[in-house]
Amino acid sequence: MIWLKASGVRRYSLIYNNIVKPVIPQSFISDLLNRVDIVDVVGRYVQLKKGGANFMGLCPFHSEKSPSFTVSPTKQFYHCFGCGAHGTSIGFLIEYSGMGFVDAVKDLAQNVGMVVPEQDDKIPPAQRAQMAAHSLALTDAMTQASDFYRAQLRGATDAIAYLKNRGLTGEIAARFGLGYAPAGWDNLRSIFPDYEAVVLAESGLVIDKVDEDGGNRKRYDRFRERVMFPIKNTKGQVIAFGGRVLDHGEPKYLNSPETPLFSKGYELYGLFEARQAIRDAGYVLVTEGYMDVVALAQMGFPQAVATLGTACTTHHVQKLLRQTDNVIFSFDGDKAGRRAARRALEACLPHVSDNKTIRFLFLPTEHDPDSYVRAHGAEAFEQEIHEAMPLSQFLIKEVCNEHDLNSPEGRARAQFDAKPLLQAMTPTSLRLQIVRMLAQLTQSTPSEIEGLFELAKPVAVARVAPPKSGRPVPVGLELQIVRLLVAHPPLALEIDESAQAAFSFFGEEPAERLRQLVAMAQSLGPQGGFAAFAQHLKSQSEEYDAIIGEIVKEPESDYDAVRLFLKGAIRQIKMDALKLELNNLFAAGLSSDEIGPRYRELTSQQDQLLREAAAELANR
Repeated sequence: MIWLKASGVRRYSLIYNNIVKPVIPQSFISDLLNRVDIVDVVGRYVQLKKGGANFMGLCPFHSEKSPSFTVSPTKQFYHCFGCGAHGTSIGFLIEYSGMGFVDAVKDLAQNVGMVVPEQDDKIPPAQRAQMAAHSLALTDAMTQASDFYRAQLRGATDAIAYLKNRGLTGEIAARFGLGYAPAGWDNLRSIFPDYEAVVLAESGLVIDKVDEDGGNRKRYDRFRERVMFPIKNTKGQVIAFGGRVLDHGEPKYLNSPETPLFSKGYELYGLFEARQAIRDAGYVLVTEGYMDVVALAQMGFPQAVATLGTACTTHHVQKLLRQTDNVIFSFDGDKAGRRAARRALEACLPHVSDNKTIRFLFLPTEHDPDSYVRAHGAEAFEQEIHEAMPLSQFLIKEVCNEHDLNSPEGRARAQFDAKPLLQAMTPTSLRLQIVRMLAQLTQSTPSEIEGLFELAKPVAVARVAPPKSGRPVPVGLELQIVRLLVAHPPLALEIDESAQAAFSFFGEEPAERLRQLVAMAQSLGPQGGFAAFAQHLKSQSEEYDAIIGEIVKEPESDYDAVRLFLKGAIRQIKMDALKLELNNLFAAGLSSDEIGPRYRELTSQQDQLLREAAAELANR
């Protein structure tokens, strides 16, 4: 997947399976960033305190004891002076929540009542509003159902006895919003007057059963006589449910179906509740079931999450690695647990890096995490976590254990099994270490393995950073103008054609850069802010990254003072350009009659610039 800009209207586009899909116009991104408040966005996940003009908090992207993370309400930007992380509201959600760009934009848009335009922005406004209303209706339905199930739990003695028998307190049940779906076919009718509403079926709360000929439809509640586990998204909104039977009925667990709100391959149970605990513990523990998560939280391990009745996916791994640098998967020691671990391994490999650690914990066959802690205690489980198997060791075991490495055929088969796994990894030092381990076990050399496996970008080849723009780096007055335009895009609206023509004084390439920058800033309009412009510039290239990084570190500048400075700077450029033309005019060897008209015109322009400067000075 690659993000790029389409020609013509500026859009964020996605290349997927060699198909280019225009997704979100830049005008929408700018409008969105002007409407959201980054303090509210970051404040949902980081405890912020007012400190002067900005807000301060502990950085969510690295471990620290003293706050070095700042959020600027005026610049609508965050910056950490400790690790250097910085960005807009969109960038924060991408880095913190593991969302993709489009998902982050949709998340922010939903909060401010906007609908992300897709399909080349051909969706009529009325239809967009209808889509937003439909999404809100789905969310409201899930919230009402969650409230209903929680209320039902208070009087459900069998369900309460079951939870107490599992060692859960009322506090933990409340923290995870546990509830109960009572017996009966249409209990939700009591809270949804229009029980036949389409939104109830689309949200997965009810099931419509029809005859083979499509007639005689009957509607009934999906969840009945089950302890209910609400599944939340990154905003804490209920998007699905998992229901567990109290006895030995089947299925043991029943999950919501795939809906417009919920896709099990993307979501992790308990992640919303576990975020702070994950940061405090320094790792996340991935289990296989809801009860594992809730029970472990009860027993002192609140950093646990679970997949939702499906194998671990690459999307899960991306979300986890956004939260922490250390991920530990916990599986039962039986064959099913090993198969699940293998699928998790395969999902992890594309995202393995040298600064991330992924490990695998295999419990005895007769135990899951909940039962293990009850039988052996929290300290013993903590020790198991500490001794979990590193990804490299698990990979080597997977490809070698069942083969006779004393025979050429066995060694060849081990290499055959390892090939797709190593090919899935990016060129990292860890991949090199695994290649060396495999080479030693299979009586080969690392270079033979890399060559035989056709590994993309062998680790032995040093990575070369992509070349930046060939244009010279701005300096002096040009750099000052660039910084002012990036920090305050509306200033570009005051730069007329004569000013842009004067940019030629800096040279052809710098003048072209300034004109492009002015055009991009002007396209944002008078409401264009630093955050929206910075997001746009970052989508184009890395050319302005250093300048953006410097701006976010600086205190907020006075707009009127900056505006006066820019006007003075442009006036100075014009004056210098006029002087240069006068010098060239005198050096051309022309007669006084030939020079006269142009000379008077140039000196008149100089006088006008001097009068403008004097008038500004008088008005200060």
